Amino acid sequence: MKYLFYISKYYSIAIIQPLMRLMDREERDYALLVNQSVWERLPQTMRSQRVFTSLSQAKEYQPDYVLVPGNFVDHRIPGMKVQIFHGLGVEKDAHFRIRHFFDAYFTSGPYVTQRFLAMQQKHPYFEVRETGWLKIDGILSWQGDDPRQTLQIPSGKRVILYAPTFSRSMESARELAAVIPRIIKEDEYWLFKFHLLMPQELIAPFQDIDPAKGRIHTQEDITICLHASDVLISDTSSVVYEFYALDKPVITYKSIARPHKALDIRDASQLRAAINRCLDDPEELKLIRNEAMAEVNPYLDGSIAKRTLAALDSLSPKEFPRPGKPLNLFRKLKTILQRHN
Repeated sequence: MKYLFYISKYYSIAIIQPLMRLMDREERDYALLVNQSVWERLPQTMRSQRVFTSLSQAKEYQPDYVLVPGNFVDHRIPGMKVQIFHGLGVEKDAHFRIRHFFDAYFTSGPYVTQRFLAMQQKHPYFEVRETGWLKIDGILSWQGDDPRQTLQIPSGKRVILYAPTFSRSMESARELAAVIPRIIKEDEYWLFKFHLLMPQELIAPFQDIDPAKGRIHTQEDITICLHASDVLISDTSSVVYEFYALDKPVITYKSIARPHKALDIRDASQLRAAINRCLDDPEELKLIRNEAMAEVNPYLDGSIAKRTLAALDSLSPKEFPRPGKPLNLFRKLKTILQRHN
């Protein structure tokens, strides 16, 4: 069998790496299809692997499975199309949107699985398999040098990570930008991680923070920041669940969905007290985060990649696409134009 990873965003590399490593160990035949912007950022070690940059190369490869950590895929590539998701954004309706590109959805946990199984009743052409989200394996197995030393965080500091979502209706940066610089304590160091789509005017206030007190993390992969930090502040971002994989406390600001998943505050004036509470007793809300992960991604055993391969092995590409899958012409054309192939 041949496996093609369809990569349109550089941050997807961190998602698929656990599965790539397992495929290497099992000597499975796989390749990557990336666009030019991703190719330009690939490290040399990855460029030496089988990486395609054109549709013709991908078609010639004749994959049996096309694995997509995203919402769209070019239908002209042969093979069974499998969505493995680009995040744990279960609070967002877009996470559950059936766009009719995929023959199977590999879900992260019961909360997601139940939603897709319900939609499968209306669209019986696709399969649903609960495997866990691949990046969690990578977060749990991360083995870099001391993350605080690597990030040049002064010793003895408590580390606070602020990682908001970019969605206009959900983001917290607009309201917290005026508060955070005023509440940073001398024994703290803050890391700020913003999505690529975050408007620059919302990032600007954080760029003015004294570098001795904190800085913006510009690398796309947030994993090292997760390991370095004691507390996460977010809103409705899926990074909450990535942090929970490490069993650490989270504060959310005006979360508009599932606010019970963390210590949720509704007023910016409550932020300092919430931080103190989490730092003083990181175990206080352990039950809440355990319950959240049990719903969204209960698989913390480092075996999500194994479950993903087992799920693929259980599905025969020859049986797909199944009758009833919509032609989906508008979205297909839009995807083609975006790739400029």
